[in-house]
Amino acid sequence: MPMSWALFAALLLAVAGFYLGRSRACQAGGSDVRTLHSRPTYHGANVGLSVLLPALIVLALASGLRMAGVIPASSGAIAGLLALGAAVAGLGWAMTRIDSDFRARNAVERMVMGLMIFCSMIAIATTLGIVLSLIFETISFFGQYSLTEFFFGTTWSPRFEGNSRLGMLPLLWGTLYISFIALLVAVPIGLLAAIYLSEYASPRLRGFAKPAVEVLAGIPTIVYGLFALVTVGPMLRDWIAQPMGLGNSGSSVMTAGLVMGIMLIPFVSSLSDDIINAVPQSLRDGALGLGSTPSETVRSVVIPAALPGIVGAILLAASRAIGETMIVVLGAGAAATISGNPFEAMTTITVKIVSQLTGDNDFSSPETLVAFALGLTLFVITLALNVIALIIVRKYREQYE
Repeated sequence: MPMSWALFAALLLAVAGFYLGRSRACQAGGSDVRTLHSRPTYHGANVGLSVLLPALIVLALASGLRMAGVIPASSGAIAGLLALGAAVAGLGWAMTRIDSDFRARNAVERMVMGLMIFCSMIAIATTLGIVLSLIFETISFFGQYSLTEFFFGTTWSPRFEGNSRLGMLPLLWGTLYISFIALLVAVPIGLLAAIYLSEYASPRLRGFAKPAVEVLAGIPTIVYGLFALVTVGPMLRDWIAQPMGLGNSGSSVMTAGLVMGIMLIPFVSSLSDDIINAVPQSLRDGALGLGSTPSETVRSVVIPAALPGIVGAILLAASRAIGETMIVVLGAGAAATISGNPFEAMTTITVKIVSQLTGDNDFSSPETLVAFALGLTLFVITLALNVIALIIVRKYREQYE
């Protein structure tokens, strides 16, 4: 029996067990169910969970062992039968426990709590798996390539036939340069939009404008990339770069930065708006009562009070910009160079990670393993920004709790 069918059968058996358990509990209570310690619904839920959880545990263990290569991939039928057997055993065991003194509510709460703990551990396990996979492959890379040359080299020239130069500084420069321009666009516009919507806009206008701004967050990044390639890039080339003698290409740092900044506007605006609205109204009332104008209140009271949270929102937006790929591919090109000209084509770490892992490559060569070293570097940068943002936001929350 395949594992998917075993899961479906276990779900059906759990539903049947719920109704059987509830009916059995009503019979155990006789004419007055108040003699039962727990309501019949809890008895039914106990039976259903006792059927479902053992089956899920067996299927999860079997999937993990198959991915690890401990058991063959053709063992799905055996795992399905074992899961179905565990479900039937759970049904029989739970049905025998039903009586007027059984604390079914406590048992259900314990199982639900265990299920929630398991779900919360999935995120931790996933993060741990990502970090360990990056670390092990990065160690293999530095066993074949100089660590100093990777972190301080200024030339990026991978050649799978040999004699590669894999310095990451051009990629890091392009990543930070594009992200900086994106933040220069997103932060002022997003912050001013948030201030207007939270402090000046009428409820009717806010109800229309806020969702309209947030529509930008739902646009796929590939669409932003096409917008950069077809519209923004040629416009900047024809109107600014060529007349000023700064370049002849539509793919540039400025193109990717402007479009990425537009993408980040709803991100900055929504977070800043929520943070500004969280400032206690008593601070505004006190400032207005002392004779401050609304603009003075915003400038001298609201913004300083919300500043830690706003800084956290900006750092989260920065981490989002650093990890962007598609806009950079279509808007900035793929040239790994270090230059201060914003109208030249450059590239980022994420773009080169994709290019190094695309195609039929040898995963034991440094030209492929360098993608994991780049990924670990990017992970550390974004993790540091997220940690800083969370620390700032936590301090802000503690200030007003």
